[in-house]
Amino acid sequence: MADIEVELKGDVAWIRLNRPDRMNAYDGAMARELIAAVEGASESGVIVLTGAGRAFCAGGYLANLSRAEPAALRKMFYGSLHVYEAIRNSPRPVIAAVNGAAAGGGNELVVACDLAIAVESATFGQTGVRVGSAPVLGGTNFLAMTIGEKRAKEVAFMCRRYKAREALELGWINAVVPEGQLEAEVTKWADELLAMSPRYLEIAKISSNVWWNQSRDAYLSGLGMLVQAIGSPDMIEGATAFMEKRKPRFPGRKPRTTD
Repeated sequence: MADIEVELKGDVAWIRLNRPDRMNAYDGAMARELIAAVEGASESGVIVLTGAGRAFCAGGYLANLSRAEPAALRKMFYGSLHVYEAIRNSPRPVIAAVNGAAAGGGNELVVACDLAIAVESATFGQTGVRVGSAPVLGGTNFLAMTIGEKRAKEVAFMCRRYKAREALELGWINAVVPEGQLEAEVTKWADELLAMSPRYLEIAKISSNVWWNQSRDAYLSGLGMLVQAIGSPDMIEGATAFMEKRKPRFPGRKPRTTD
């Protein structure tokens, strides 16, 4: 079974993250497959990203954080940036068809896409500071361009979950549809895009990347800090607690005392 599946439906390339056993969380190898799929779909008219099973994407595979292998984690961190840049630099519009939870790097994957359509049951949010990481590739910076700085900080700092309707009201996504209607709605949007000039759609897309491109130094700075923190007590405890389904006990957090 391939980690990434590509299905051509007319002039639309549907790319499916296919690791439902781990909510489609990706490691370095899977990130490279996704990049190749996006780049390989550049001859299609529209690209759609979606997930298999009950989740869209849970971001990077957290077992890697708890094991703290520096070389593998470095590849995964920078691989995430390369995935998002492949989406941004693709000449074709990329639609996120959000079929379930978009968490952590999975939410940043939604942020990187040009358009996003979600089912009612989908949820959005970051997980970083709860699990020993930080959302430096869109969640702490570029998301503010969409929903405002204060809201973006709330998302990054608080690690709350937001329902699809809330995300729609904030301008995070473009549309919400009932269960079972996601593919039909995405196809409708794709058909509208296919009626446009591909040459000028590409110009419009690349021109719209101005704020994304201006945030790139922040992405690289954040990645550098994440790499330096590989193997830190907070990283290991956060990821281990997540995998063990318990609350983290971060070593730098002193318990409150009362008089």
